[in-house]
Amino acid sequence: MSETTSTNEEKKLPLNGRRAIPPNNSNDEENEVPEMEAFGLIPRGFNPRDYLRVEDIYMFKEPHEINKQEHHTDKYYNPKLIVRRGQPFQIQIYFNRPYKPETDQFWLEYLMGRYPQQNKGTYIPILVGNVLKPGQWGAKIIHRENNSIRLSIMSSTTCIIGKFRLYVAVLTPFGILRTRRNSATDTYILFNPWCQLDAVYLDDEKEREEYVLNDVGVVFHGNVEDVKSRSWSYGQFEENILDACLFLMDKAELELSGRGNPIKICRVASAVINSRDDNGVIAGSWNNTYDYGVAPSAWTGSVDILLEYYSSKQPVRYGQCWVFAGVFNTFLRCLGIPARLITNYSSAHDNNANLRLDFFLDDEGKVDTKLTKDSVWNYHCWNEAWMTRPDLPVGFGGWQVVDGTPQETSDGMYRCGPASVQAIKHGHVCFQFDAPFVYAEVNSDIFYTKMEKNGTQVVENIDTTHIGQLIVTKEVGGDGMMDITEEYKFREGSDEERLALETAVMYGVKKQSIQDTMYQPQTDVDMDFQAQKAVLGNDFKVTITFRNKSRNSYTATTYLSGNIVFYTGVTKSEFKKHSFSAKLEPSSSSPFDIVIKSSEYMSDLLEQASFHFFVTARINETGKILAVQKTIVLEIPALRIKTKGELVAGKEMSVIVEFTNPLKQTLENVTLRLEGPGVLRTIKKQFGKIPMNSTLTWEVKCIPMRPGLRKLIASLSCDALRHVYGELNVQIQKP
Repeated sequence: MSETTSTNEEKKLPLNGRRAIPPNNSNDEENEVPEMEAFGLIPRGFNPRDYLRVEDIYMFKEPHEINKQEHHTDKYYNPKLIVRRGQPFQIQIYFNRPYKPETDQFWLEYLMGRYPQQNKGTYIPILVGNVLKPGQWGAKIIHRENNSIRLSIMSSTTCIIGKFRLYVAVLTPFGILRTRRNSATDTYILFNPWCQLDAVYLDDEKEREEYVLNDVGVVFHGNVEDVKSRSWSYGQFEENILDACLFLMDKAELELSGRGNPIKICRVASAVINSRDDNGVIAGSWNNTYDYGVAPSAWTGSVDILLEYYSSKQPVRYGQCWVFAGVFNTFLRCLGIPARLITNYSSAHDNNANLRLDFFLDDEGKVDTKLTKDSVWNYHCWNEAWMTRPDLPVGFGGWQVVDGTPQETSDGMYRCGPASVQAIKHGHVCFQFDAPFVYAEVNSDIFYTKMEKNGTQVVENIDTTHIGQLIVTKEVGGDGMMDITEEYKFREGSDEERLALETAVMYGVKKQSIQDTMYQPQTDVDMDFQAQKAVLGNDFKVTITFRNKSRNSYTATTYLSGNIVFYTGVTKSEFKKHSFSAKLEPSSSSPFDIVIKSSEYMSDLLEQASFHFFVTARINETGKILAVQKTIVLEIPALRIKTKGELVAGKEMSVIVEFTNPLKQTLENVTLRLEGPGVLRTIKKQFGKIPMNSTLTWEVKCIPMRPGLRKLIASLSCDALRHVYGELNVQIQKP
């Protein structure tokens, strides 16, 4: 027997000349802890029952008990003790006889992982003392009664985040007696935004309630002129989600000893949220075909995605930016890092990070899609996480950009951040991580460049205000929109903005100066482009208006190109070409209307119902070019949600989802999803067909668990129609 165990040991631990023990990067693995650790030979008469012995440990781990109440962890749907670091919690130990401090000696041991070590913070012995020091591990007795004692335990403010195993050790003359391995006493320790010494400390209670404890959020999408919003269920307290989030750190192979540092956690998480290069959580797909998976627009929240990944260990299909950001937000809030989801409208995806997006025009002044590699996303979602940055100079802590959407590689992996928002605003892009990329996303200029026959490039027009026009997040305590553009950039055209740009350029952000490019714009004529509100399946009108401020008459040869685009700004197809000659009278405005028919766009429409118009006009008398581009998002019909019956926790109620098909075609293979944290788990239902103008009704019975204001979220998805949502706030009463 003894021989076989030793060979097993050798198999497990290959000899490695570089480190004495293998990497300790799984929170799930355990080591064997001996119940009796002898100091030498044990005399024959030794009976462990003669000594102080632990009979039971009571953890105060119920949601209504002191620990979860004081640590703001009462919402976690998890039977074990969950506390936040740097704040005392209580346990009660029952011995076989009264504890005598003069002669009895015992201590606590918290262990994590397969190879616990004290210097790595994965083995933590705690002696019982008289006083608790803030921010340091310690324990003191606060109550003694009969055979039991109650302890107050303080954890360190830099303690590792994760699941610890608890043992109680008693000293006897012949060795150490330990409690048996008991998973019921496992203790999760999380970040603590309520504790001033924690790196994620946030000083505003309303913000903590929003950015840590709110399990529903809002995703803003659409475009600058037509901001749309939808709810997203983060569900960070739902069953098994905490374990799934800890598993992500195991998957990313983050050493246990690094898991007390929010900077490291955010950096590895931004890589593991996407499936590129590490088989992470979500596989992205931007090509409008979602075979063998769920369309990104159909998800209503993060829980299904995280649980599917936790059980299958394979990337979940499919996501786009708001899905990556929604799941990342769940991960951060679940671990206790304050986080919010951000939308940047007209977000630059600059392939060569030179703060310049090049749109190439052909001889006629139309955009040449083959040459143009850069793209403007209608919007792009990322996250901000709140933390101190001891690795940067003073003043760059606070909100940090982290982005799980795979756009460009950083240090060889698809990840982005944490990058200090403050550093981006002031142009200090030398500070890690990935600040130049984020700076370009919100600050690039658009260059319209004409390729001459001899290969020279002539800059015809520069738009300095189109990119990063609006940056928003959900307001604290409500579903409205909060404009945070000024957190990222100074006002367009202000002295501070120029200075920040010069600073960014000094720190290595490439920017070609306009002087090199021989650029003289036409200044006495303006061109503007407006579109009327457009509803899916209907015709709508667009208007091009010229304002001639000069005393000259001009003629303008004008091209309008209407394209169906992905929300990333990449063109799928051109559905409208229109050119005309416009006569511009001196000192006057001339509007020109163009009708867009539904028959022109319906066959090729993509799921975000997004059009991109390029308008270019050449003033024939001067040869100068005016250019403008605009995105239009169609109005998509919504789902209606109603409830029936009493809304009381623990009682059955009904939720009814209705949808009327507005298209001039039958919808086929329709999937509906419905979820509401604390009210019902996600339910899916397939419907074969919805004929045009007919209404679908779906009734679901459920028993809400948690009282309070909850949100129901529904989505509808089929090949012809996506991004159909509905939501309803419901007030669940206490029974």
